[in-house]
Amino acid sequence: MRISHLAIWTYNLEGMRNFYIHYFDASSSEAYYNHSRDFKSYLIKFDGDCSIELMQMPGIPKTKNDTRKEYTGLVHFAVQTGSKQKVDDLTEQLRNDGFSVVGEARTTGDGFYESTILDPDGNRVEIVA
Repeated sequence: MRISHLAIWTYNLEGMRNFYIHYFDASSSEAYYNHSRDFKSYLIKFDGDCSIELMQMPGIPKTKNDTRKEYTGLVHFAVQTGSKQKVDDLTEQLRNDGFSVVGEARTTGDGFYESTILDPDGNRVEIVA
């Protein structure tokens, strides 16, 4: 078995779509729109098997989680770049473009080289080699 996709509710559907396409070399499906529910979504596809479904619909409450603190539940997801240099370069590009870097690039105790940034909605994204 494998993970097919993760789903993220957002009030910034186009901004989130553009973020993942631009910074993570992802591609996007055509917009899906369910008129009766006023539900809109995109499936963002990465190189490999996993995708992110970005979804928007009125009435979905905003998260109460603090983006700077840890909490129970889904905390982050990781995008693999293939090299330490790509982790460093992408982290610096995101920082220079105004995105928050909440974990500087480093080698973790379990051997991963990674940084952690916040996407436009404040979701934690690890960038790993």
